[in-house]
Amino acid sequence: MSNNEQTNSHSHFPWSHLIGFGLSIFLTLLALWVGFASDFSLRTIMIIVVILALIQAAIQLLMFMHITESDSSRIQVGTILYAVFIAVAVVAGTIWVMSFGMHNMNM
Repeated sequence: MSNNEQTNSHSHFPWSHLIGFGLSIFLTLLALWVGFASDFSLRTIMIIVVILALIQAAIQLLMFMHITESDSSRIQVGTILYAVFIAVAVVAGTIWVMSFGMHNMNM
């Protein structure tokens, strides 16, 4: 990449970051409203919050982490799959430990 192209690619206003930030704030406020002010059932609230969290994670990967701007997309796919595995393992382990603890407390 020439020096001129590098200067031009870093001199524009970061609109994607601003849009991603705005969408993240909106999704967070929407999740708070669903959790605190809506009259949905607990199951519906949990489903909506999880969906909003997944959308927000995708927005952050695309807008802030620049996942689509790499030359070696194969490495990023492997990294993302590893991160998803770790996230699922942590969430599943946390739910399992919390459920096991509640089971012992109720006995």
